[in-house]
Amino acid sequence: MKQAESVRLSVNVDHVATLRQARRTVYPDPVEAARIAEAAGAAGITVHLRQDRRHIQVEDVEQLRKSVRGRLNVEIALDPDMLAIVERIKPDLATLVPERVEEVTTEGGLNLVAHAERVILAAERLADAGIAVSLFIDPRAEQLIALAALATAAPAVTGVELNTDAYTRAESEDLAGAELAQLTEAGRMATGYGFRLYSGHGLTPANVGPIAHLAHMEELNIGHALISRAVLIGMEAAVREMLQAMHAG
Repeated sequence: MKQAESVRLSVNVDHVATLRQARRTVYPDPVEAARIAEAAGAAGITVHLRQDRRHIQVEDVEQLRKSVRGRLNVEIALDPDMLAIVERIKPDLATLVPERVEEVTTEGGLNLVAHAERVILAAERLADAGIAVSLFIDPRAEQLIALAALATAAPAVTGVELNTDAYTRAESEDLAGAELAQLTEAGRMATGYGFRLYSGHGLTPANVGPIAHLAHMEELNIGHALISRAVLIGMEAAVREMLQAMHAG
């Protein structure tokens, strides 16, 4: 229980911007949503600045940098133009993620086996700008082996965010248990290599508890389910509901 109570919630406000961009209006404002989320107990705010700008815009990130009181985490692809934007705005944390224009949402973790050199170079650029760096990865053996190599090759990388998508999509208790076991082992290995531990993707009040209780878990990044709930009950209530589910025994 004590471990889960210390886990922070970072609210992803991308889909507030998705609703705004559907009509190209100025509302709802993700910056205002972030303010309410923090006031309700969120420890920080996460946004994914995509190359196609389908929801969050550069101006949103600029305004969030000015207003967010906790930690601002900006997810970006391994792209020179995206790195340059983040270097200029200087969020507290940059999370490197894979990205395809055709995808509805992020489809998986970074392929560290294929892109280790690019990850190292990007992390060094961001660290030189004073920005902490995290990697969004799948909790799979080949990625964890590659992560072990990065622990010494890329000291600029300080954190790992485990992709919980497979766990949240499991169609039976047995499958969910197997995925949770993989996440547990991945978390043990990542922290053993010296990385700080975060998780996210597909988490809801119904499935978040076991993830919040993983050993050494520091922060959960939660967006779609929380924003969807906020449409019905309000942002403050949705944040408090998620925090309660995270910290439940």
